[in-house]
Amino acid sequence: MSQSSSSTTPRQRVRDLLPTAHLGRYQPGPKNSLTDIPGVLVSTQSIRSSPLYPNAPANSINTGVTTILPRKDWFHKACFAGLFRFNGSGEMTGSHWIEETGLLHSPIVITGSFGVGAAYDGIYQYAIREYADAEGTVDWFLTPVVAETFDGFLHDVTKFAVTPQHIVQGIDSASSEVVKEGNTGGGTGMLAHWFKGGTGSSSRIVPGEGKKEYTVAALVQANYGAMRDFRIAGAPVGRLIFEEQERMARDSPEDPRMMSQASLLFKHIMEHKDKKDGSIIIILATDAPLHPTQLQRLAKRATVGLSRAGGWGANPSGDIFLAFSTAAEVEVQNDSDRWTPKERNIDMIEDATINALFEAGAEAVEEAILNAVCMAEDTVGFKATVDALPLERVKELMEKYL
Repeated sequence: MSQSSSSTTPRQRVRDLLPTAHLGRYQPGPKNSLTDIPGVLVSTQSIRSSPLYPNAPANSINTGVTTILPRKDWFHKACFAGLFRFNGSGEMTGSHWIEETGLLHSPIVITGSFGVGAAYDGIYQYAIREYADAEGTVDWFLTPVVAETFDGFLHDVTKFAVTPQHIVQGIDSASSEVVKEGNTGGGTGMLAHWFKGGTGSSSRIVPGEGKKEYTVAALVQANYGAMRDFRIAGAPVGRLIFEEQERMARDSPEDPRMMSQASLLFKHIMEHKDKKDGSIIIILATDAPLHPTQLQRLAKRATVGLSRAGGWGANPSGDIFLAFSTAAEVEVQNDSDRWTPKERNIDMIEDATINALFEAGAEAVEEAILNAVCMAEDTVGFKATVDALPLERVKELMEKYL
């Protein structure tokens, strides 16, 4: 039995696991989740079997879909948005239109690499169902936003288990409930720092002028990184566990604390994982009135949160970040005169006063990654079994640093 499998500590968010850990200056929202942003809706679906593959071997299907609606009426009322590509070995469809216009008017779907096509089709199928005319035809413009990380270690990617129907269902079922975390949704088959990874979320409240408050929140799909680089509140937890596992693999391979992936780490990591890292998709949302350039700047700050957890943008990693604001509602899909310029007034945060939002964004990203890893569970997958971060050992190691 592996170390994490024998643990009596239940899976829990990092703030519950380590209540005295310093996770930033700003307080989380009431849910500590992306859905703390009013109007933002999320659903997660894990897919571990498929009627398309009735004879698939046990545990060979481990994939899923995370669906984010920036607002309920995303089709007619766009949000301002901005992008940042920390490392581009990945995909986020629709990014060219966002960069061109600064507008997001699509659901954001995050899934495994081989599910992108089905997710793209699913957004169109939902939009056709809801917004086709009386004759069943359409003449509107929509570029779906679909992002991915590669889940081929725990999921047999030759099984196209994600279907357009999953996407339609995800849009239909998106809610304001706390986002489910760990190996759920698009994060079902993901690894992070060679522990079980997946989906995580967090939020921060930023005091504004007068009695105003703004919320900044993050959702991550974490599938990147080396164990030796993983950090919690600055403590080198990953390196300490890595060194322990390395000693056990060499001196006590029968030790029950050995993680299931340890033999893979020390026999094959130099041949495989060190040559091809995974990826991370980070979505930041806020109700602060930020314009597209400011949102691009906010998206860049996701890099700070990623680095605090131990990510540094390996060459083959796909680290793609999107930030959007729900403050403005920009009408799209209308019949405005394209040749007569029309003025529009919008509110915006003064650039000189934006620092707290940047810092809060970095904090939310860091904690979202930690939540993804702390909430994930041991998984028997397509190519191997991967254990989750051993939480009891984390508490013991963190006592030296708290």
